Formats: sequence, C-alpha cells, structure tokens
Amino acid sequence: SAIYSPDGKKLLVTGSAAMFHGAGIHLKRAKIPNDFDIQAYIYTLATKNVQPITKNFNPTIENAWWNPLDHQIYFKTTDRTYVNIWRYNPETGRFTALPMKVDVVNNVSFSKNAPFLSYSGSSISHPATGWLYNLKENRQSEVANPENAFYANVKFGKTEDWNFKNKNGLTIEGRIYYPPHYDPNKKYPLLVYYYGGTVPTTRDFGGRYPKNLFAAMGYIVYDLQPSGATGYGQDFSALHVNGWGKQNASDIIEGTKKFLKAHPQVNPKAVGCLGASYGGYMTMWLQTQTDIFTTAIAHAGISNIASYWGQGYWGYLYSSVASANSFPWNNKKLYVDHSPLFNAEKIHTPMLLLQGTADTNVPTGESIQLYTALKLLGRPVEFVEIKGQNHHIIDYNKRILWQKTIFAWLAKYLKNQPQWWDSMYPKKDL
Repeated sequence: SAIYSPDGKKLLVTGSAAMFHGAGIHLKRAKIPNDFDIQAYIYTLATKNVQPITKNFNPTIENAWWNPLDHQIYFKTTDRTYVNIWRYNPETGRFTALPMKVDVVNNVSFSKNAPFLSYSGSSISHPATGWLYNLKENRQSEVANPENAFYANVKFGKTEDWNFKNKNGLTIEGRIYYPPHYDPNKKYPLLVYYYGGTVPTTRDFGGRYPKNLFAAMGYIVYDLQPSGATGYGQDFSALHVNGWGKQNASDIIEGTKKFLKAHPQVNPKAVGCLGASYGGYMTMWLQTQTDIFTTAIAHAGISNIASYWGQGYWGYLYSSVASANSFPWNNKKLYVDHSPLFNAEKIHTPMLLLQGTADTNVPTGESIQLYTALKLLGRPVEFVEIKGQNHHIIDYNKRILWQKTIFAWLAKYLKNQPQWWDSMYPKKDL
C-alpha cells in the first residue's frame, strides 16, 4: 500500500523487504526474505530517496496511517503473538509501543479532527472490547464490552507462556491453556496446536479453534510458534521460505517432547495435534516424521505440494513465497520428498481429515489423495467433507457440525470415549 504524508511530499509505502531493489532486507545470512513479512518505507517524491524505516524492526506491518494532526506514523503490527499499535516519529526515527488494553487489536480508526483513535480487540481469555484512546493525553477508556454479561459466570482456566530453545538455539515461543478446574495431581490429555506457516497463532479470544473451549473440555492445550512465523524478525520469518516441514516440523516435535518431559501431569499416551491449511499440511507431515501423537486432525491440509502449487490462484501465489524460486522441475526434493502423500506409508497415527467441498484456497483433492492412500495402506483414517463450504466453514449449522466432529474425534482417541463419534458417524455396511 502507499499513502501520502500530510504535506504531500512523501509516500509511506508498505510491502516486501525485497522492494526498492532489496532496500528493506535485513538478513544475517544469505537467505530469501519472506514476502509476507511486511516492511515500511518512506519515499521522497522529489528526490526518489527510499528510507527503509522498519528494516531493524521485528514486528510485521499489518496497517499504516500517517496522522495529519500530529504528523506521526502509526502501525498496526503483528508483534510475536500479539497485535499491537506502534507510533513512529519521522523526525527522530523512534518507535514507541502504545499501551494497548487488549492482546490482539482488530479494528482501528483515527479521528480526522481530534487526537483520538478507537480500536477493538480481544485477549487470551477475554472476548472483544472497544476502546477510545486520547493520543494527546495518553489516556484510554473502555466504550464497549458487549459480551461481558454472557461470560460473567464463565470460569476460564489459567494460561501461561512456555518457551524453549530449539536445537539451533532459537527461542520457540508457546503458551499453555489449562482446564478451569485444573488439578496438578491428575493426568490430562494434551492437544498441540500450531499453524507452522508464515504467521503466528495470535492470542485472540475464540476463533475457529478456541483453545479456551478445548481446555474447558478437559485438555491441556499447548500452542506454539515454530520457525518461519512473521513478527519475530526477518531471520526468523525467512526460515519459512522453502521450508515445508524442515525446521518447523522439527520444532513442533522437539517442543512436544520437551513439554511432555516438563509436565508430568500430561498423559503421554493421550497426545493429539491439530492444524489447518498450512497447519493441516503440518499435521499430515508430522505423522510421517514421528509417532509421538496419539491422533491427528488436519483441516484443509496440503498433501501434495506440486498439485497444490499447480491448482488454483492461491496455491500458486502462496507458493511464490513459501517455495520461492523452486518449482516441480527444478526442486523435486522439495515437491516430492516433503509432500505427505509421497511418504504416506510412514503414517500410522489415526487421522481425521476435514475440508469444505468448495475450497478455493486448498483444493479438496489434497485431502482426498491422502485419504485414498491411507485407506489403501489400511491405516486408520476418516474424511469428513463439508458440502458447499470454502476454506473456512461459514454456514452456522455446518460450522456447529464441523466443530462437534473435531470434539468427538478427540474424545474418542484422547479420552477413550468413542460414543460421541459413533453417534455422529455410525458404521454402515455398504
């Protein structure tokens, strides 16, 4: 994007680190930058001078505003697993983080005639609230808390950060969601959640995979951010490029093993994993690399990197970043050896595959191919298609069914309670 400065003499431009002949690249080693790690530049129209102002700034840019009232630049950023607002002073080159009242900022709006901004957002165990921020006096007031009464009597479990150093010395951040009535003397099943793609799983409330709700159902939830995510600096995000299950899968396996060792209250024979889209690919790929998971769930996962690359607009566009400069004909090792489909014989973990039949992001055939392979191999697998739904399950009734399908599968394999699944999907003789 590009917006004018208040005096119309400069442009604030956001885009890849590779823009302006690589002016924004800040990598310690010779790597390809992750184009999803958005940078910001000030471009002077008269001189054509380019100033890469976020080159040494780790958070990735989501939105930008050049405020005509105070002449400051404001950025909405993904900052590790938080979404924050930062202020940048073009005169001093200094960044200042605004003290937001939520973990994850969603909507932001600036007043045209007064020094105010409004924003909404949620936190790790608190639903969305709305706030009014006086930028001149640095004061905030809550103006909306629409779900306060609904959650007034809901008890949430404890949450805490849990990080580890991976084998390469990088800090891999994670967080834990405990059941509301957690007892450290009991044994609990564990659900490992991740994306593994180019963005972190942020600390927002609810969503398609509500960690608080999984915890309320008796699971300890471990949510981690493996190598390659944006918001941690360019060197970290660049690990996503041509990664496809290399370092990110290793981080998940290493993190899960270390988590189990550090938390004896977790039952090591009841460990599930769950991911969607690229996280679905991770779920599929992980089962070819380890046997530590009791069961696995992949929503809209990628089983064949080559067919994903070649089908539809999104597969090609995403692959232009995730597989930069690599194609099926010049990097068969990546496209074949790192595709779960071509390693299907290594999979023994019971797996649930889910996908909408109208998915325009990841073609439905990605799930069908792996399902067919695992069935031929005699492996425990089920495939549930959601008719007429795209990459995200939007229809209310179908969303409820999809969500219950996930809950029932986890109960079957992690709690030894197959009744829910059997009632939803009774065996049929054909």
